[in-house]
Amino acid sequence: MARHIVAKRGEIPPNSSKLVTVRGRQIALFNVNDEFFALTDRCPHEGGSLCAGLLVGRLTSKNPGTYELSRKREFVQCSWHGWEFDIRTGQSYCDPDSIKARTYQVTVEAGSELVKGPFVAETFPVTVEDQYVLIEL
Repeated sequence: MARHIVAKRGEIPPNSSKLVTVRGRQIALFNVNDEFFALTDRCPHEGGSLCAGLLVGRLTSKNPGTYELSRKREFVQCSWHGWEFDIRTGQSYCDPDSIKARTYQVTVEAGSELVKGPFVAETFPVTVEDQYVLIEL
């Protein structure tokens, strides 16, 4: 799979998102506590933007009246109907058996690492003959 540079790390503050387009696909890129995740921007339910949705946590209850918040900001709510998706796996919590948002692998690398080889420019022999410039392929 080809890798694509989509943003500088500083363009996406912690606990926020950015919409990027790669090969015609809109992708929601999330920075959660300096860990980056990417999901398709289109909610599989009815197509709402996930990038425009809220980052929320997981709320559980062992007993009536007691609540515990965990995995803070690791779920995104669809901006249209509030369906929730795990940003790590894309799993839907509204219909976990059949609906999942597509995830993409994200890495953060130093620019100096990206420009290291093995990049070699292709060269062609050039000669000048009777005032004509020729390139051999």
